Amino acid sequence: MKRESFGSRLGFLLVSVGCAVGIGNVWKFPYVTGENGGGIFVLFYLLFLLIMGVPVLTMELAVGRASRKSAVLGYKALEKPGTRWHIHGWFCVLGCALLMMYYTTVSGWMLGYFVKFASGTFSGMEAGAVDGVFLAMQESPGEMSLWMVLTVLGGFLVCSFGLQGGLEKVTKGMMLGLLGLIALLAVHSLTLEGAGEGVRFYLLPDMERAAAAGIGNVITAAMNQAFFTLSLGIAAMEVFGSYMSREHTLTSEAVRICALDTFVALMAGLIIFPACFSFGVQPDSGPSLIFQTLPKVFLNMAGGRLWGTLFFLFMTFASFSTVIAVFENLMANSIDNFGWSRKKAALIGGSFILIASFPCVLGFNLWSGVTFPGGRNVLDFEDFLVSNLLLPLGSLVYLLFCVTKWGWGFDQYLAEANTGKGLKMPRWLKPYFQFVLPVLILVILVQGL
Repeated sequence: MKRESFGSRLGFLLVSVGCAVGIGNVWKFPYVTGENGGGIFVLFYLLFLLIMGVPVLTMELAVGRASRKSAVLGYKALEKPGTRWHIHGWFCVLGCALLMMYYTTVSGWMLGYFVKFASGTFSGMEAGAVDGVFLAMQESPGEMSLWMVLTVLGGFLVCSFGLQGGLEKVTKGMMLGLLGLIALLAVHSLTLEGAGEGVRFYLLPDMERAAAAGIGNVITAAMNQAFFTLSLGIAAMEVFGSYMSREHTLTSEAVRICALDTFVALMAGLIIFPACFSFGVQPDSGPSLIFQTLPKVFLNMAGGRLWGTLFFLFMTFASFSTVIAVFENLMANSIDNFGWSRKKAALIGGSFILIASFPCVLGFNLWSGVTFPGGRNVLDFEDFLVSNLLLPLGSLVYLLFCVTKWGWGFDQYLAEANTGKGLKMPRWLKPYFQFVLPVLILVILVQGL
């Protein structure tokens, strides 16, 4: 059966960026930037994105494009006879499934808040009551299930229509809408009274704050953010390499993906910091920023219902684009490994993810007494397994597969990465890829444990 392919280069770029752009760009990046010296953190982040994110991204894409297969068969097509690199492919499938077991819940929160703002739930509400809306949603198994189920069914429905007719078409619309919304929201935030103070706090280099955080901590925070922003290591990106053309070099495409991902993260801060400073609200990190801090800001704002609705529409697009990209990965693996039709893969995959997502939903209410090592609830534990174990370990496996003689080999990787027009990956980086980059990834792995 002929491999599906993207209809256009723009389609490939927007789907790949849609996979990379997620909730972390908005609820983590601005806060960590502000906490770690503003512009100083951003400079380190860009450096690590260039020396870690871009190379590992080209490696995932190279395995996909050279093999024209998803994770397991991709390794099988390129590995040397008798080696077992393809076993990591099954860990990639596990990682994608685990990621969706909790990400669908969080994506559902975004959809729920979009509906709440659009329907006027927050209109005229006292600031003190805002926190209660989020807590009430978490404590309601029915409401939490509704938003999660809509997210899962919607995601697999989109993917069932095929690569070009489903994933590419819908993601292009959502990502162009997201970029338009983020520009509109940022311009609005920058026109608020006192917005300049927020921008200065966010983006101007501040040695005092960097020193207070500890320059070592600033560097490791930048390294972590640059590494995790692309969700590398579980073949989420590799499958798009298997659909892409050979017209452009992988370094060119990786740089474009990283640039757009960073643009969204930076713009998110330009929405959040000016607005928070304008209304004297301390920006927080994580879910409390999105579901408790920002709704209070929108309440105080002229036209707050409209701006809140647009913000959560942007967040819904950001999270749902990741959901359908990872669903596509799960379906591609089912189609490749088991010979299923796309419709069958959507039906079985959708049913599995639907059932497997309920523990996360129930972990906030009926199963709230269930905890895992470190006092983690279901969502935090699933996130720990994916973010702290499977992503860094998986990235290390991709790296070693592409640059050592026991794997695919550096020459084969370099030839694939440099096929097409655009930026070439220089051969002189080989020692860095073989000896320095693995150590940097190990540092992130050890830190995360």
